[in-house]
Formats: sequence, C-alpha cells, structure tokens
Amino acid sequence: MSDDTHFMRLALALGRRGLGTTWPNPSVGAVVVEPGTGRILGTGATAPGGRPHGEPLALAAAGDAARGATLYVTLEPCSHYGRTPPCTDAILASGIARVVSAIEDPDPRVAGRGHALLRTGGVTVETGLLRDAAARDHVGHITRVTRGRPALHLKLARTRDGFCAAAGPERLRITGPVADGAVHLWRAHADGILIGIGTARADDPSLTVRLPGLAARSPLRIVLDTHLRLSPASVLARTARDTPTLVLTTRSAPAHAKRALEALGVEVATVPADATGGIDLTAALAHLGERGLTRLCSEGGPRLADALARADLIEACTLVTGPVELGAAGGLPALGPFLAEALAGDRFREAERLRLGPDAAVTYERNRT
Repeated sequence: MSDDTHFMRLALALGRRGLGTTWPNPSVGAVVVEPGTGRILGTGATAPGGRPHGEPLALAAAGDAARGATLYVTLEPCSHYGRTPPCTDAILASGIARVVSAIEDPDPRVAGRGHALLRTGGVTVETGLLRDAAARDHVGHITRVTRGRPALHLKLARTRDGFCAAAGPERLRITGPVADGAVHLWRAHADGILIGIGTARADDPSLTVRLPGLAARSPLRIVLDTHLRLSPASVLARTARDTPTLVLTTRSAPAHAKRALEALGVEVATVPADATGGIDLTAALAHLGERGLTRLCSEGGPRLADALARADLIEACTLVTGPVELGAAGGLPALGPFLAEALAGDRFREAERLRLGPDAAVTYERNRT
C-alpha cells in the first residue's frame, strides 16, 4: 500500500466519525503530512454543525509546518464564500505544496473550481485516490446537491424464510443484540430516521441511539402521517422536546391534531399529496433536502419500503436476516414486488456482507456506473 493510500484512508476514517453531525455540510476528513518523513503534522474533520471545515482545522493543527507539506482531503476543497471563507484560501495561505483529493465536489458552487484555483496558485493537485470509498462516504452530500434529496438507506429485518412479521398480532423478534447494535450505529451516522405512521402506531418506537456514549447522536425522527394519527401519548410525541421529531403530513390533516402535537414540541410540516391522497414521497424527501438533511435511515415496514422503491428513492438497502423461520404459518413478506424487482435488477449491486452474531446482513447500493 502506498503512503498516499495510507493517509487518504486515515482522512476517510476521520470524516466518517462526523457522519450525522455536520449536515447540511459534508463530513470531510483532512490530514497534513510532511513529505519525505511521512510525519503527520495535523488532522481535522468537519466540526458538528458543519463548520469549521476539516481542511482549516488540519492546517491550524499543523501551523507553520504546513508550508511545503501535502494535504490529503476526502472531498474537493470549497472555493466559495458561505458563513466561512473558502478552504482554498486557507490552503493557499498555508503554503501547502501538494493536495491529494479523493473526489470532485458536484456542488455547482465548486465542481472543479476548487482544484483549479489551487493549481493556479501553484499547488500540485492529484485527484481520484480511493474515489469509490469517498463517494460512498459522501453519498448524502452528493445525492442532495445532484438530486435535491437526502441519500436514503433502507433497513429491513426478515426471517430466514422471508417474513418481517407473523400473521397474528404478536410481536416477532427477528434479530439479535449484535444486529441491533449495528442498527443503532446506522442511526448515529444518519441525519434523520424515517418511518410511516403504521410503524409508529404498531411499535411505538423511540428511534433514539442507545449505544454507550452516543445518546447525543440521536438524529431527527421523521414520521410520514397523512391524516395526523400519531397519538400525543406516543413515545415520539412525549419525548419531542428531548429528541427533535418532525411529522410530515398533508393538507387533509385535522387542525386539532396538529395543535395537539405541536403543543408537545413536535414539528408538523405539510407536503404535497400524491394521486391517491397519501404523502408524495418524492416531495417529502425533497422537503427534507431543502431543510439540509443529507443522510436518511428508513426503518419503516415493507409497505413504505416498497413505495420508496417504486418511487426510486433508495440509495442503499440493508437486509438483515435472522435465524428464525415462520414455516407454514407464514406472515407478512419483507420484500414487496417493487423492492424485490429493484434488488434483483441492475439498479443495485451487492456492496457488503456481514455476520452480526446469528444474523446475516447484506447491503445493496445504487449502481452508479
């Protein structure tokens, strides 16, 4: 493995730590390295809330030693003024001699301009190292600036014979504690968790991160609720002042239900309805994109999952299969027809297989080639 690859992997690891905390900005990792010796002079990653960016933090850590050094960065440095000056200005002022950048930023305010400004300023710029890994880490930012919506990671649990629930009213425990821990880590790396009102009413979930030390990483909780049937007595409503909760509804929702939820601290927003009168999922995700969300974890049931597949709104899908079987009794199938067709076709590719204790997880990612 080359030194460049080693340091870019470090930059990617630094950036991943901030996933779920930096929206609407991407979580960018940066490493400043002394040429020849390979000594790390400074590291940085985008701070919670999205600023400062990773590059100026790494440069500040390196100080005067950055002059003549190499900067490894997971995304093209920004070249536009926002609430902070462009990262390209900080890089040029630091005296960095070489920048190794994983991918170009598709944001039209940057889109190659950052690399061009650095080259014009006399900096050697090399791009494309670990491009695929960087694109995966920055999929939320990329999806938001190119498609106007957050990247949605769908999670579904199923029995060995393909069911997500038993035929009767009893709750079915499918996965074990290792898989549950993985789900909480996915939550911690998301900007929001999405469910439908059916799941909210059936399970009365809390949708928080319950890993030691990561409770503060609980993301925005989002419920799709056409007629505002979420009960004020639900866990989501009762804890809305502790963990932000957003309900997306339509104009058909009763005003008294809206007032009751808002009195508890729940935010209620109206989005367009589709032809059937239900929430238009494309419009709902566009609304979330406008709010700045970049990474969305969907933990709803098979009906919502199939609707998301039908609308082509899924960027990644993880199927967690437990060891239990329902057998002849059967139950509710985990995969609806649209999701099954999407995963079996060329829209997605298998990206990862994991053993999570007795459970098996397979992740499919949108095929962008």
